Amino acid sequence: MTDGALAEFHQDLIAEVEEGLSTEEPFSANVFTRLILERLEEAGQFDGAIPLYQEGPIRNTTYRIDGYSYDEERARLDLFTTLYFGDIPASKIPSADTNRALERALRFAGACVGGLASLLEPSNTDASDLARLIEDEAQNLSAIRVVLLTDGIVGNIVSQTVWREKLVEFEAYDIVRLFRILGEGETRADISVDFTALTGMGLTCLHVPAQNDEYDAYLAVLPGEVLSQIYDRYGVRLLELNVRAFLGLQGRKSVNAELRRTIADQPSMFLAFNNGIVATVDELDVAKNPAGGLEIRSLKGLQIVNGGQTTASLHRARRKDSLSLEHVAVPVKIIKVGGADLSEMVSSISRAANRQNAVQLADFSANDPFHQQIETLANTTWLDDGKGRWFYERARGSYLAAEHKAAYKVSETKVFRQQTPKQRRLSKLDVARYLSAWESLPDKVCLGGQKNFQMFMQRLKDAPIPPPDQTWFKRLIAIAVLYRAAEKKIKSMKFPAYGSQITAYVVAGIAHRSGGRVDFDRLWSKQAISPEFEQLIADWAPKLDAVMRESAGQRNPSEWYKKADCWNDIQEKLPEMSDPLPPELSYMTADGSTGTGGSVVPKGRHTVADYDRIARCMEIPAAVWLAVAEYGQQTKTIHWTVAGICRTIASYAAGGWQRKPTAKQAKPALEAVIAVERAGLVNAVLLTEEAEADQA
Repeated sequence: MTDGALAEFHQDLIAEVEEGLSTEEPFSANVFTRLILERLEEAGQFDGAIPLYQEGPIRNTTYRIDGYSYDEERARLDLFTTLYFGDIPASKIPSADTNRALERALRFAGACVGGLASLLEPSNTDASDLARLIEDEAQNLSAIRVVLLTDGIVGNIVSQTVWREKLVEFEAYDIVRLFRILGEGETRADISVDFTALTGMGLTCLHVPAQNDEYDAYLAVLPGEVLSQIYDRYGVRLLELNVRAFLGLQGRKSVNAELRRTIADQPSMFLAFNNGIVATVDELDVAKNPAGGLEIRSLKGLQIVNGGQTTASLHRARRKDSLSLEHVAVPVKIIKVGGADLSEMVSSISRAANRQNAVQLADFSANDPFHQQIETLANTTWLDDGKGRWFYERARGSYLAAEHKAAYKVSETKVFRQQTPKQRRLSKLDVARYLSAWESLPDKVCLGGQKNFQMFMQRLKDAPIPPPDQTWFKRLIAIAVLYRAAEKKIKSMKFPAYGSQITAYVVAGIAHRSGGRVDFDRLWSKQAISPEFEQLIADWAPKLDAVMRESAGQRNPSEWYKKADCWNDIQEKLPEMSDPLPPELSYMTADGSTGTGGSVVPKGRHTVADYDRIARCMEIPAAVWLAVAEYGQQTKTIHWTVAGICRTIASYAAGGWQRKPTAKQAKPALEAVIAVERAGLVNAVLLTEEAEADQA
């Protein structure tokens, strides 16, 4: 790292903060907080972090936070506080100022336990909901971290303290660390584990010398408590090279459920029953112990390449289920890669290691080709004006690298910024967020960027899609344009809380109501939504906010919005649409249709009635659609072509409505259901009187 590179990074950051100032966000510190939390989430440092400025008096002093993150799975609370200066060069912050900021943030937690929620007005804000969450969960929190975000330079800080008999860690992301993570790009080498600090002793091991200089192997037994602590510190960053995500605990035959049962009922047998973990390291410090054997004192660059589910299950058992890991021992094989290719070594280990859950060979290459294809499409697909395109940041920091590369020549810098301005930068987390919302999975979006991305990639593995082409890419960008427009509009409406969650549910609601079909060509061509569509979003947002809060009831809203049950409840209460629809929803089709109440609309345009029919089709189970097709065709109650449409819709229903019926399919399909039901062939009893009257 050079002083020049650091200063350039800092200057770019200040410029971006200034660009982000607006009537909705007039304070530089708030813009800085939002930008840094977004970038750190993309870098895997935090997940689901929410900017939240809250300051107030407490006794003879004050509290203040600028954001927070709560991981329900790990029962971990992060509180963020910001010191933004905007000065070049960055100055060193006095230790007293640093510690004052950290203590001020911790006081917020104390105020919450002291009943702050009841004092905050109005009572339905992010701050009041967070205060209630901390008050309710204070005794159950497994870890608390107070994090300083700053563009200054931080020296030594107090590393930890005790609050309500719980250990609190203090941490700082200053401009130097931000540059290392966001500018240069932090790597797995930054993951460091000191066993002597964790346990007071090294990890006894058996060394298996390399046969050909490709690797060294060390066999050891790791206490379950220590493995859980390591995962608590680094989370999913330990699993970056793992070929599959943690699959959860659902299902009687789930291996992870078996792990939990072993931990609960027979912890001392865990080593005998479990195959353990396989990990790679870049460096490790090995020394002789007093007994003459070997022990690993510390290691760097730890990656768990097999046994990610074991690791996450142990942590969940300890933190979520309050199970003791005192008698749990985990066999571990540690590979120090020498001359071998690391990525090839990881694939080989994963293929050959334990097969608790079947790992397909496609798992080893599913991620990279998908993202490489998007990157290629972004580089080669120009907007309709032929002058601009989107930039896909497949590798973290690649936009910054491309910008710096273009900076060698003034002319190239100008061209780069004109072709790919920052507002057309697209990250992997963005892609997962936009597509998950459009696939009617807003609850997954609300889990946070990293978790949603993991689940998104798992869905791609479970149900692979055809390789992305230009049509697919333009559709992706159209959804991105829609999502970002919704984000901007909802932010300008200044909701007291949960603007990002409202955005996810509004976009998912529109996708659900429209059957996932809008005029993607128009969105791509215009790179903006129409004023009518913006008004629809403005109408829906407060209605959905009310429905979401009603659904949450006495539960903490931010946690409830992450549940599939929340979306299942809300999608039955989505706001109604009304004619005339925005042009993105009333786009031309091949045939004419009639509007609500019999009003005539331009030939070929979608109406509210079309979307109502689509919604009603999706209320009918696959079995009923198949019965309608079978009995209707046999008795010639319906035409064989209509029976084919019913079978197609049955396949959509069986697939969980990943594909949705078109308006052209919905009308004859519903008429077929009514005809078959009237003939007494199938007792569907699924259409309301209004629906039948509409079809008559």
